[in-house]
Order: sequence, then C-alpha cells, then structure tokens
Amino acid sequence: MGLQSLSSDRLRQSCSPDSFSFENTSELSASTSIIGQPRGTSAIEFGIGIKSPGYNVFILGPAGTGRATAIERFLQEKTQHQPAPSDWIYVHNFKIPHQPRAIMLPAGQGSDFKKEMSKLISDLKKDLPQAFDTDTYKQAVSKVMQQFEAQQQGLLLEIQKESESSGFILTNTPSGFTVAPASEGRQLTQEEWQQLPLETRQELGTVRANLSSKLEDALDKVHQAESTARQEMKEIDRAVADSAIQHHFARLLALFQQEDEAQLYLNEVQQDVLDQIEDFTSPLDTTEEIDLRRYEVNLLVNNSQTESAPVILEQHPTYHNVFGRLEYEMRSGVVSTHFTNIKCGSLHRANGGYLILNAHDLLTNPVGWEALKRALKTEEIKVQPGATLDSSQLLAKSLDPEPITLNIKIVMMGSRELYYALYEQDEDFRDLFKARSDFTSTMPWTPEHLQEYAQFVATRCHEEKLLHFDRSAVAKLVEFGSRLSEHQKKLSTRFGAINDLIRESSYWAGKNGRDLVSDSDVKQALDARTYRANRIEEYLQEQILERSLFIATEGGVVGQVNGLSVMDTGEYAFGQPGRITARTYMGEDGVIHIERETEMAGPLHNKGVLTLTGYLGGTYAQHQPLSLTASLTFEQSYGGIDGDSASSTELYALLSSLSGLPIKQGIAVTGSVNQWGEVQPIGGANEKIEGFFRVCEARGLTGEQGVMIPDSNVLHLTLHDDVVEAVEAGKFHIWPVKTIDEGIETLTDTPAGERDAHGDFPEGTVHNLVQARLLELAEDLKRFGEEEE
Repeated sequence: MGLQSLSSDRLRQSCSPDSFSFENTSELSASTSIIGQPRGTSAIEFGIGIKSPGYNVFILGPAGTGRATAIERFLQEKTQHQPAPSDWIYVHNFKIPHQPRAIMLPAGQGSDFKKEMSKLISDLKKDLPQAFDTDTYKQAVSKVMQQFEAQQQGLLLEIQKESESSGFILTNTPSGFTVAPASEGRQLTQEEWQQLPLETRQELGTVRANLSSKLEDALDKVHQAESTARQEMKEIDRAVADSAIQHHFARLLALFQQEDEAQLYLNEVQQDVLDQIEDFTSPLDTTEEIDLRRYEVNLLVNNSQTESAPVILEQHPTYHNVFGRLEYEMRSGVVSTHFTNIKCGSLHRANGGYLILNAHDLLTNPVGWEALKRALKTEEIKVQPGATLDSSQLLAKSLDPEPITLNIKIVMMGSRELYYALYEQDEDFRDLFKARSDFTSTMPWTPEHLQEYAQFVATRCHEEKLLHFDRSAVAKLVEFGSRLSEHQKKLSTRFGAINDLIRESSYWAGKNGRDLVSDSDVKQALDARTYRANRIEEYLQEQILERSLFIATEGGVVGQVNGLSVMDTGEYAFGQPGRITARTYMGEDGVIHIERETEMAGPLHNKGVLTLTGYLGGTYAQHQPLSLTASLTFEQSYGGIDGDSASSTELYALLSSLSGLPIKQGIAVTGSVNQWGEVQPIGGANEKIEGFFRVCEARGLTGEQGVMIPDSNVLHLTLHDDVVEAVEAGKFHIWPVKTIDEGIETLTDTPAGERDAHGDFPEGTVHNLVQARLLELAEDLKRFGEEEE
C-alpha cells in the first residue's frame, strides 16, 4: 500500500563533462557579457540608448547575482566607441572672487591648460623683474621724476622768494611746508616774536596769512604734478609689463583659440597681471609673501587618459564621494579655503558617461539621495560648501563654486522591494528612472547556458590568476548552480556565490598540488565550506542521537509525525526534523494549536492551521456536525514558527489521532495543504530531505525510511551524492505526494477510501474510521449535554 518512491535519476540533474568540448578553461577567452539576463540587458541597452531625459536605469533583483561588476563590464563594452567627455577646471573669478569659475575644455586640454598656466606664472615671475631692470626703463622713470622735481622746486622757489621779500622764510617741518617770520634769514624764536610790538605782529600776521594761502595753492599744484608723475610712471610700468608679457598671452590665446571661456579667462588674467604688477616685481627679500594662487588651475576632471565614455562604479556612495567636497585649511588658527581645494566626486568623473550606484547604500544618506535627484532634474553638479568645525575654529571665508553642466546616465541597483517602495512613495523617482531592468536569480538549463557557465569560470581564472578548471570541475560547478537555483531545469545567476566557489576550489587544488582544478577539488571546497558552518547542525543531531530531542525513526505511533523545517544560519542552511503531535477529544473548540495560543506562531502558520478546519469540515461534516477539540503542537519547539509547510504534516497527525491508525515514524513529511486536500509545494525541500537523512543514516538506514514531499517539488530536487546513492541502493526513499489521501495511505498502509454511491466510505478505510470517530464524539457530546441538563 502506498506510492511508488522516486528513482535516483529524478533526484537531481547531473551535468556530464562530455557537455563541454574543451579540456580545460584555459582554452577559453575571457568575456564581459552578462549571463542569463536577456530581459535585463535589453532594458539596459534601451536606457543607455535613449537620449531623452529621465531614462536612467534601475536594475532590480536579488543581491549576489554579480550585478555590479557584470554591469560595469557590460557598459564598458557597449560604450567603448563613445567619445571621451570634456575636462573640467576651476579658476579664480576676478569679478566675483567667492564664486570660482567652472570652465569646460576638450578631453586632455584641461591638463594642458593647467601646465601652460603654471609655466606662464613661472615665466612672468622671471621676465617682469628683468623688464623693469633695463636702462631704458630706468631713464624713462628718471625723466618723469626729474620733471616732477623741477616743477616742485620751481613752485616752492617762487614762494620762498616772495616770503623772503616780505620778511619770512619757507621752512619744511614734520607736518609739511610752512612760512615763518624771520630776521636776517633766520626764523624768529617764540620769545623774539613776543618781543615785537603788537602793531608789527598784526601786520606780519596779515602778510603770513597771504603767504600761507599762496603756499597752499603751490602745494596743491605740487600734489597734482606728483599724481601726474605717478600716473605717467604707472603707464610706463604697464607699457613695459605689457611688452614683456604680450607674447606669452598671445601664445596661450592661440593654443586655446577654439575655447571661448578659456580665451575670456586668459584676457582677464592678463589685465589682472597688469593691474597687479607689484606682485611680480616686489623685492625678493620682502617679509610679506605674495599669494599668486589666484592664477593656479584646479584640474577637477582630467580625461586625458580616457578613451571612451567613463563607466564609474561607486562602491561607497556617501554624499562627498558622489558630489565632491570643499576642503578647508587652517592658518594661524583661522579656517579658510581656496578654489584649488575643490575636489571632485564620482558624479564629476562619470559626467558624460555612466555612474553605477547601489540604491540601498545611497539611501542610507537621505541628503545624498535628494541631492542626486536635484542634480538630475537641474542637469547640474554643485559642490556645496560645508565642513565640520569645532567651536574653537573660526571660519574666515568659504566659497560658492559655479555649478558644472551634468550629462550622465545613472544605473542604480536595488531589491524589488526597494524599487516598488520608491515607485509608490517618491514621485521624482518615477520621472527620473524610467528604464526598469529586471534581473532574475535563475536561467534555464540549456547547452548555451552551460557554455556560458564555462566562459564565466574561464574569465574569473584569467582575471584573478586562478588555477583553470578541467571539464569535470566545470560540470561540478554547474551542478552547484542547479542546487543554488533549487530547480533541475534551471541554473543560478547568483554569480557572486559561484565566484566564491571558483576561488575556493582553486585554493584546494593548489593545496593538493594540482595544476588544474578537478571535480574532487570542487567537492572538497563544498565539504570544507559545510564543515566551517555546520557546527549547530551537528550539535542538534547529537541531541537527537542522545535522545535529548525526541525523534523516532522506526515503528509506528498514533497521532505523531516527523515534520521538517529549515534552519538558516546565514551562510549555511540545513534541515531539522521535529516531532508534531495531535490529541483529539470531545468538545466544540475545534483545532487548537498550542503555538498559536501561546503567540509563538506567525500569520502564515496560523493560516495553515485554519485551513485544516476547512478540510475537516468539507470532508466529514456534510451530514453531521464537526464537534471535536483537537490539540496540535510542535514538540520541544521553544522559538517562534511561521510558514504553512507543516500543514499537511499536522493534518496527517490529526487523521491518525482520529482514526487510531499509527503513523510510520521512519517517514518524515513536508508540504502545505489546501482545503481540498491537495498537497502544495514548499521551500527548502533539499535541506529538509538531507536533514532527516542524516539522522536516519547516523542511527542506521533500515530501507524503510524516507521523506514524503509534494509532487510539485520533484523538479526542485538537487540532492547531495550520499542521499542519491542511498536511494539508488534502496536504503532510503522519497515519495512524491499529490493529495492527502496518497500521503495517509503511505504513512499508515491503509486505504484512504472514497465515498460510494450512498456517500459512505468503505469499511476500515482511513476516512471511514475518522468519520466514525467524529460521529462518536458528536453523539457523546450531545449525550453528555442531555445528562447535564
């Protein structure tokens, strides 16, 4: 009685080394193509191809598919023929000094411009002092000074003569020229002045006032002459300087004649040099250092070595890493900055190309996310001033750099949950990321994809200098990919995990002294990985073998079934058997689950328990009341539980308790059930089977043990070698179940039973026994109630 168990060839999909034509992966070349994502790559090509605004790309899918590196290489290949973008420089703004000017130059010209400006300043510092050290210049200046001095002497001599004729002399005091009463060419002392008669003093005072007025007029003319002389000397200086620097600027203007902004800036520099000649001609021993940094060039983005559109993968998308920063410097306890302290971010470096970001990392900093949206909407990158200063530091000045024109495609990666959340809650997101690229975690098992797996292995070995894989090792890696996908007709695209196994297999092959990785090295890598992570699994198995955890693997017990669950410790997941028991008795409380009553069960598990009542009512209570109380529990379970994968197991325990038929303890069960008694698929089938197999193997396989799984999970089986070998030897079994009837027959060796024309179940069948017991409980309850009354 019961189902036919699966043959060993249905327990996994095997990959033959003969599927590959090469001997080892060194014969294959490296590849940058994205494997197994035709839908996703088509969306990326659409996003980078369309030039309309808002078509940035959001790649949604699970982590671990190797998206970041694969997308970076994919974009580099697709954009290798696109031209390199422009350079960007920041220079001093002579009109608004606190707003440095941003200038765009063709790729490579930014570094040329910086070198030429550095050479220019060096040349000016040498040529200008030499230009002012010539005899011609000195004679011209001397002539102007002589003319001024002659004019000054003439004006003062005229005043002096008139003063002497009136009894006064012209004297030069610390406060300037003045007229004073004199006698015989000598200025009178104060005592001598007081001895003069009052009338004489009054007359002399009138004369003195008249002479002083004329002296003021003469001094005004002297000042005017001095200003004229200074202006003439400044014009001489400017003419000399202009002559000395003209050929330098003419050469630069010719070099960058196609760049209007550069031309404008060079003209402004030339005028500033002429206006500030003393900065270049000051004596070398001056105590004050002349700051010529205003003429420096901040090469913010240098694409001189860039051959195509840049593809930048930002691994750490903090605000400053993406948008750049303005660094500060301290001098004498005062904090200030300079336009040469403006540093670029990845957005600047990717400008004119593509920037790849992880959405989860970016959104940990909301300021960065808002700034990115603002930059995409305004098509500008703006370096925001800001620094963290403590209270003891005084900020002398900051800057507000001109924004830089932004022309970029953002390729952002994130989970599906994050994509849907942003799409629903952020209106800007919908307008800015219109190209959705959906990456899947699996791809079909086809000959073409097998070759792509081999190509991927070869690429990793070439790029990371790993040992190459022979055909058997590649086949073993393919089987691992099938295991990751949990499907016999699919392969995993979680290439991050595949890559780790490639590295670990190469390590063990090298440790074993081999030049090529073989299938035994891959198996050793997998075994070593399990050994590093399965301490908890071994501990729980010890508890079972020592009978600290009650798990029976032989005999039969009424109302008791071995259920299966999966424990995930992060890197490693394993199956764990657990005893599920049911007790049924008179009452009207229905199915009571102890975990539910103690709030240890999650909503999905509670849904599964409520489904049991629907099945019992639909199967047995069409013509009689469903009057019972049933208690279900996971024995020795002290943590929370969720999911409905044990609902069929719980139903088998109930049917056993009601029918009185014992359940085979050598069989473990997993599977969800609906109200019609159909067994539905569950997750973790491989781990559950292997977990129960380990316990049975440790106690000794009897040939009667096995696991009952939903028939719809057969395609998901990718079991380990030891389980497959035990099944092939007839020592362990796996039964595919479609309905509860099939399952209860296998567990009890008793027919489930089908209703006859009168609606009755055949005598001695499971359903007949359950129906009879339910009727008995209902009648006993009614009779008990009547007696109570």
